Amino acid sequence: AVTHPFPLFSPEAVRIMRAEIAKPEVRSDHHFTRNLATSQLHGYAQKHAPFTYAAWNHAKTVGIVSKLAGIDLVPWGDYEIAHINLSSCDQAGPSTRASEMHSPSPEGQAPIVSWHTDSYPFVCVLMLSDCTTMVGGETALRTAHGEIIRIQCPIEGCAVILQGRHVVHQASRPPGGQERITAVTSWRPRSAFVKDESVLTTVRPVSNINELYVEFVAYRLEIVKERMTRAQTKMRARRQTGYNFDTPGYKAILQDLIHFINLTDQQLIAEEEVKRGIVDDLTTGHLTC
Repeated sequence: AVTHPFPLFSPEAVRIMRAEIAKPEVRSDHHFTRNLATSQLHGYAQKHAPFTYAAWNHAKTVGIVSKLAGIDLVPWGDYEIAHINLSSCDQAGPSTRASEMHSPSPEGQAPIVSWHTDSYPFVCVLMLSDCTTMVGGETALRTAHGEIIRIQCPIEGCAVILQGRHVVHQASRPPGGQERITAVTSWRPRSAFVKDESVLTTVRPVSNINELYVEFVAYRLEIVKERMTRAQTKMRARRQTGYNFDTPGYKAILQDLIHFINLTDQQLIAEEEVKRGIVDDLTTGHLTC
């Protein structure tokens, strides 16, 4: 469900990425706060961060992420390229040794991002801060048995891949006002015939709905199109070889398509009904550390 930390981008690449998120237009137009994560940058990369956008979409990056995840993946969409979690504010509370991989969360230390699961199947969390001397600030995972496992990227440019849709996790805050900046890119299966578990439960409160919905519906319709085309091709080929129509089989295919379309429809809540910045359910949405 999670990889060991691994080097993904060079220090020079990280320097460029940090310069891109420091642009005034990024901070002014793409900064969001919510009840579970106080400072994030979201939906900026395609327009304002050409290097970041190209780096995450590069074939080598996609290949590395797919290989380590054990499944052929693609970035979820342009809007979800490298969303940023920011922390540099001191929070009172005892510190935690970075080497204590199985210890509980520090009591009284407010996390950067609270316990949650993600809206998207996989995420890659990239460290943009120098954490060679950082104490605390790990990504914490909670197992089904309640055990807490802590993962710390040792250097900037280091990353972990997490099956965040199923693993409850949080971003702990380093004490003493230490900087912790991460860039998170979300991923989904490339194949239209692999189950896509994406939802929009908690990206809606911190997103430009017009951009988010267009990307979501566009790729979901592509999945429907590919599945329908395959079913149609097999149906015609079966008939040409003299077989009878497979009524039970095609009723099952149609029911699966209806279910998939209904799930897509359920995510499209009218913009006026979206509670901006408020996430009600931590276990069905997207808050990635």
